[in-house]
Amino acid sequence: MKMAMTSSTKKTTKTKEELPPNPFIHEILEIASKQRSKAKKIEVLQEYANPALKTLFIWNFDDTVVSVVPVGDVPFNQNEVPVGTDHTSLRKEYKHLYNFVKGGNDSLTSLRRETMFIQILEGLHPQEAEILCLVKDKKLQTKYKLTYEVVSQAFPDIRWGGRS
Repeated sequence: MKMAMTSSTKKTTKTKEELPPNPFIHEILEIASKQRSKAKKIEVLQEYANPALKTLFIWNFDDTVVSVVPVGDVPFNQNEVPVGTDHTSLRKEYKHLYNFVKGGNDSLTSLRRETMFIQILEGLHPQEAEILCLVKDKKLQTKYKLTYEVVSQAFPDIRWGGRS
């Protein structure tokens, strides 16, 4: 009597990286960007959603949000201290970002506004500072594989347009 051999294949699913509580914005964007499907990207963005992340997406993807900080490279000294010792984060600093868009705080002089922007950048983790520079120029999607379509589906509560 001959026995039939059956082969079983294990379905392997790649488990998503887990982030610590209150992760840096760059950690969220890196994990979301690594996901292959749009659904997985949306899932990651929703899981780690926070007001700072949404604010950055609005500034980057909403055409009616006009940056009043000059376009291009920003001359600042990166914060080189070890991670977790003396960095602030975009999660804490996002409340001040209104100063850098049209209609946010128009009473600031250009010099004061640019000085404030540089001070924020110098306090941030270097990767967070890079994100803020990309968002200022609406170029976040040049580094991270995230589109307006993905962001708008991940955050249907964001009201796009009519901001300036």
